[in-house]
Amino acid sequence: MNKKELKIFLDEKVDAYNQPFFITNDPICIPHLFTKIQDIEIAGFFAAIFAWGHRNIIINKSKELMQLMEMQPHQFILHHSDHDLKKLLSFKHRTFNTTDLLYFIEFLNHHYSNHSSLETAFTQNGKTIGQMLIGFHHYFFSLPDIPARTKKHIATPSKHSNCKRLNMFLRWMVRNDNKGVDFGIWKNILPSQLICPIDLHVARVTKRLNLLHRKQTDWNAAIELTNHLIEFDKNDPVKYDFALFGLGVMEKFS
Repeated sequence: MNKKELKIFLDEKVDAYNQPFFITNDPICIPHLFTKIQDIEIAGFFAAIFAWGHRNIIINKSKELMQLMEMQPHQFILHHSDHDLKKLLSFKHRTFNTTDLLYFIEFLNHHYSNHSSLETAFTQNGKTIGQMLIGFHHYFFSLPDIPARTKKHIATPSKHSNCKRLNMFLRWMVRNDNKGVDFGIWKNILPSQLICPIDLHVARVTKRLNLLHRKQTDWNAAIELTNHLIEFDKNDPVKYDFALFGLGVMEKFS
């Protein structure tokens, strides 16, 4: 396909997958359980952090955590007691365990005690997404007594990670196209700034479509892919995440 044909092809796939039916079997269904902005942010953040492995397991573990927080994550974060925290001691998702969860709650309590939205945790630290993610990593681990093991759960471009889960979370919070999937509740980051989430499925599809040439699936690969997608839509390049994910996971395109 030439570039014009590829754009038409990908636009059709975006239209096919950027629909409410997409929500049900995707981790984005977790923040869709809520209407309060802070609940959406917290539920989305945990669902994104848990997003590796089988989607049904990610969804079930995310729901389990929200239920342990009595389906009021913002209230839980701000007003939990020691007794409430004891309810979480058995929670585990893959390599994410209670030690990690308690630190995440401590950070979120610290942040929401001083800010009304999680957006400022990103925007106060830079102008580009790369700068924001590096700044967020520093901010997230700025509290005393950080468990060394927990650092692996928050990626940063400074360590060459493609930051797939955080880029996905930013997509959820920032994109606002009235399709009913992404939330568009953050207004200080533009959709045009976003970086496309990239994993092995997306890397395989984009290499087949000649949109990615880098061998390593790292931060530079995410930048390379996004720069190609900007040629198709400079204002909303990350909408093509729907197409690439759908082709890779749903259609087994390779």
